[in-house]
Amino acid sequence: MRLSTKAQYAVRAMVSLNLYADGSPVSIKDIAAREEISLTYLEQLFVKLRRGKIVSSVRGPGGGYLLARPAGEIRVDQIIDSVEETLVPVSCMDEDGTCACTDQCVTHSVWQGLGERIRNFLASITLDDLTKEAEHKIRP
Repeated sequence: MRLSTKAQYAVRAMVSLNLYADGSPVSIKDIAAREEISLTYLEQLFVKLRRGKIVSSVRGPGGGYLLARPAGEIRVDQIIDSVEETLVPVSCMDEDGTCACTDQCVTHSVWQGLGERIRNFLASITLDDLTKEAEHKIRP
């Protein structure tokens, strides 16, 4: 299973936002430059992150984005879900882990279990966890 760049970039952008916010809004241009992500692409992701109530926006001079709630309350699975990425490991399963061919598929329980483990793992990591890890790397 491979997550798309939407999921990867959204998580990276959120860590960058949390690292550099210091209580004031962070410009999406600054995040794009720091993370080397296309500004246009990042703008699309932040629209989804705002709809998912992960970030809030501040308009005007000095505006930008802030976390919508504390970093310790934002889980990685929520970030990925907000940019509409699926966390199911096979294409025949829907978001709930159900499959149209459950009766016929002898490996369904394997894929369902894998999907649950992936989700549980990502749900166990908060934005605060990732930010602390990033701080150790950039500020040893």
